[in-house]
Amino acid sequence: MTMRNTIWVAGAAMGLVLTTVAAAPLMAQQAMAGQTAEQQLSPVAHPAQWPLLNLKRKPDPKVEARVDALLKRMSIEDKVGQLLQVDIASITPKDFETYKLGSILNGGNSAPNNDELAPAPEWLKLFDAFYDASVKRTDGRPVVPVIWGTDAVHGANNIVGATLFPHNIGLGAMRDPALIKRIGAATAAETAATGIDWSFAPTVAVVQDDRWGRTYESYSEDPAIVASYAGQMVEGIQGVVGQDFMKPGHVISSVKHFLGDGGTGGRDQGDTRVPEAVLRDVHAAGYRTSLEAGALTVMPSFSSWNGEKMTGNKSLLTGVLKERWGFDGLTIGDWNAHGQVQGCTNEDCPAAINAGLDMFMYSGPGWKQLYDNTLREAKSGEITAARLDDAVRRILRVKVLAGTFEAGRPSSRPTAGKFDLLGSPEHRAIARQAVAESLVLLKNNGSVLPLKAGANILVAGRAADDIGVQSGGWSITWQGTDVKNKDFPNGQSIWSGMDQAIRAAGGKATLSTDGSYAAKPDVAVVVFGETPYAEFTGDRPTLEYSPEDKSDLALLKKLKAAGIPTVAVFLSGRPLWVNPEMNVADAFVAAFLPGTEGGGVADVLVAGKNGRPQRDFHGKLSFSWPKRLDQYVLNKRDPNYDPLFPIGYGLNYAAPATVAKLDEARPAVTSGDQNALFTRGRAAAGARLETTGAVVLTRTDRSAQEDSLRLAWSGTGKGRLAVEQAMPIDVSRESNGQLSIVVDYRLRTKPTGPVTIGMEGGKTATVPVGGALTAAANSWGTMAVPLHCFADGGVDMKKVTRSFMMETAGKLDIDISGIRIASAPPGPVSCGAN
Repeated sequence: MTMRNTIWVAGAAMGLVLTTVAAAPLMAQQAMAGQTAEQQLSPVAHPAQWPLLNLKRKPDPKVEARVDALLKRMSIEDKVGQLLQVDIASITPKDFETYKLGSILNGGNSAPNNDELAPAPEWLKLFDAFYDASVKRTDGRPVVPVIWGTDAVHGANNIVGATLFPHNIGLGAMRDPALIKRIGAATAAETAATGIDWSFAPTVAVVQDDRWGRTYESYSEDPAIVASYAGQMVEGIQGVVGQDFMKPGHVISSVKHFLGDGGTGGRDQGDTRVPEAVLRDVHAAGYRTSLEAGALTVMPSFSSWNGEKMTGNKSLLTGVLKERWGFDGLTIGDWNAHGQVQGCTNEDCPAAINAGLDMFMYSGPGWKQLYDNTLREAKSGEITAARLDDAVRRILRVKVLAGTFEAGRPSSRPTAGKFDLLGSPEHRAIARQAVAESLVLLKNNGSVLPLKAGANILVAGRAADDIGVQSGGWSITWQGTDVKNKDFPNGQSIWSGMDQAIRAAGGKATLSTDGSYAAKPDVAVVVFGETPYAEFTGDRPTLEYSPEDKSDLALLKKLKAAGIPTVAVFLSGRPLWVNPEMNVADAFVAAFLPGTEGGGVADVLVAGKNGRPQRDFHGKLSFSWPKRLDQYVLNKRDPNYDPLFPIGYGLNYAAPATVAKLDEARPAVTSGDQNALFTRGRAAAGARLETTGAVVLTRTDRSAQEDSLRLAWSGTGKGRLAVEQAMPIDVSRESNGQLSIVVDYRLRTKPTGPVTIGMEGGKTATVPVGGALTAAANSWGTMAVPLHCFADGGVDMKKVTRSFMMETAGKLDIDISGIRIASAPPGPVSCGAN
């Protein structure tokens, strides 16, 4: 019997219900009949072909009259100001005394005092300062308070001490819409405690290619599952229309990313090339329920549909969203996304406003230029008075409905300052339940689970005692990196939860990251998985787990060779090809990214003194699991698609089943991660190392034999190391996303002359980095140079031919183990000021 048949038999034994998207493809096929290929891939939507929505939130004449009265008293300068939302790293409260902008946000790496670990009171204090400046005016024109938006995507995840819930991919495995609403409400309450009044959530992407670095932000590849959750999450965040809608403790919701962000072929900010029927029937599923639930804002996507950027697609933003669907809230751009619309820059984009964007999201020093250009275009009529008023009317409507005008100073609001809501016992209990319900049991040969009462359990693996890894990206920091357990004061690691449960059952638990032990354990639990990432850095070339580092597999093999039954707890933001690891383990649990309540894992894995665990496995896959590492090339809705585990698969204790040995064949693949410029001894695919002038290149060891470069500049003239691309690469999205060139280095002798790092694409730009080489002699350190430094220097970031150049004319001895495009580590990062 094949593996697929074994799984289906097991599924039948469990009474498994497999949710599918068969109806959607059938509708798409019918709509495609008789169309040419060119028509099928047009970027122009036909609103009449989209279903009408039954919106719970109806127009309120009193609200409309108030909005109209405000609008009549506003100057054109006031109106244009409302169209701008600016990152707090780019603007100060003092600026709001002159510029009455509509909103601020904290980007992924932005925080009060430039401190991502800033305590909650500092967030509230800063919002007070912005608010006070926004309402300070003496010219008689209307006071329109500023609102603050934040990415609270799995809890109030920027705030130290907040409850972090499982990321969406895990929540999708729960199949529990009621719990989703409770999670939304808890997230809103913790967000409101800091005064912040707008959450950029939920993400309702229907991801079709799991290589995408934002897969974990999707509830499912099945639009039906996404639709069942989206409206519930909006009601949790905002409250229920006609009941507690936008009452204290609720915040504004923003549904994102409109539209088709999950279909870009695994590339962030890519192009979803599908017929309109697929866009409508698959990718729009979550918008129908979330808009019907009363969502106040929608965020257009960075990505394109059939070659046209969504932020500039009038047929969808205006034709479908606003006119056909009747959405009367505001559309908020993504991070400088308007600058990618044809004919636009970050500082000038009337095309986006004219297409239906209501508010720019801007980061950078040029926000005053964006304001000035937009004001000029509004005065000249390039942005018509009607379109300007429509955009401002929508912004004012949201602020009126959200109670912004009555709410007063952020710190005076009913739930603001109640910091005991952060990580409260009630919210942690909700998160713990979500963790337990989201776990999916993929294998349990020999019934090694549940872990028996009184057993001697070894808990091993690099992620066992790491709350940051189990929480993933968007966890205090944007990429979720450079955080420690102490940065989650209300969190619990998986190890800590296991230890408590095992001891409570009369057993013994020992933590050993490397799997070593003094006395042979009865069972080993190995916790391992992906290190945290967010967009850009999370994109992968294949679905193979950790292709460059097989230490986790080696640990599992070591324990198996010792005759120890082994349970693998796998942490990941997507389904991955882990056939070798699964073959070695006796039991395999997909835990996805559970967040800060590691005890939820123990609730399912560990039996109590009565021999039964607190919970049986409940989770069912919301994403199919790949049979091969290159299986992303298949259409998941194709009837011939043959995954290892289908959507809906998940074993439990009540109905055990055996999983046969899996195929470990590794087909050859040609794609690579272009952003890993040099890693583990190799340049990125399609690149080579080049040295010129007075520098000698040899090899040395860091983690493996000859995995690092040893460079010696003689000081007798200029010498350069470069990573040269065979074909130009496009890193414009990474540059816009505030990523950096990050270099892992060891300084053997200090430089005797200026050292620069450069990039070439059309033009060459360099940045002095001598002052950034701050690691102690012969110790490994990291330095970073923002990509925008090179863009500002004239490099064409869409056509980079040399992605890294290091040059000096002085004497320098340095080892380099890694060069990558990634989020910069904490600390000063600038264009040479270091």
